[in-house]
Amino acid sequence: MALPKHLDEAVARLKGASLQIERVRAKPATLDNQHAWLAALTDFSMALSDIQEYNNESIHEKLHEIAARAGLRQFPGTEPKRTS
Repeated sequence: MALPKHLDEAVARLKGASLQIERVRAKPATLDNQHAWLAALTDFSMALSDIQEYNNESIHEKLHEIAARAGLRQFPGTEPKRTS
């Protein structure tokens, strides 16, 4: 699946988890509702993590495209380290 589709799915999961968090927060504080809130919060966190990962991957791909257009043979540069 293409990166933009993965990102769109992660955003949809984030929105769904956010709505679930709001629904559960409006309910009385019971053990079952706290469990549901924690599950929704976990889903929110995982979706947010996926969004960050996909955004980083997208930026990495764009940097490689820019490097190719600039004529760089290797990206990032892998010059040997010099010792004094």
